[in-house]
Amino acid sequence: MKVVNTNRKNWLIQLLNSLWAYRTAYKTILWISPYHLVYGKTGHLLVELEYKAWWAIKKLNMDLSRAGLKRFLNLNEMEELRNDAYINSKIAKEKLKRWHDQLISRKDFRKGQRVLLYDSKLHVFPGKLKSRWIGPFTIHQVHSNGVVELLNSNGTRSFKVNDHRLKPFVEPFSRDKEEFILLNPHQA
Repeated sequence: MKVVNTNRKNWLIQLLNSLWAYRTAYKTILWISPYHLVYGKTGHLLVELEYKAWWAIKKLNMDLSRAGLKRFLNLNEMEELRNDAYINSKIAKEKLKRWHDQLISRKDFRKGQRVLLYDSKLHVFPGKLKSRWIGPFTIHQVHSNGVVELLNSNGTRSFKVNDHRLKPFVEPFSRDKEEFILLNPHQA
């Protein structure tokens, strides 16, 4: 209906032509035109058709059995390419995983060690100046499956977390424990 003006007053004039075009057009789902379904014969258009050049017509495959065989081979080739792409993608993902796993530092936690716990709530409510680590907590027990049991800061209640959410706590530097003796440069 693209031929109707913007005011849409002449739609009745164009309706017959549009319906004729729709009914005589070849539908790939039906494999025939709707006109052929209703009347049992092809609808002839009152227009001139231009044929392709002879060299283009020679390239067309008019033999249906050969065309079907070629289509079948193309589908098999596409299936093989898809399988190869899947295998290559799987290999690339495994290589990337190995490379990524090499960069991950291994953490060995012991009972009694002090650790910091990652605060996963900051994923939902990020704070620019908020620390993403809470604690320190003391390790009460380490399980073999990666679960670590922690004691809260006053040591009364324990809870379990995954060891990926932990990092070792580094004790703050205290100045009162170290003493420096400076020598006078004239005495040395």
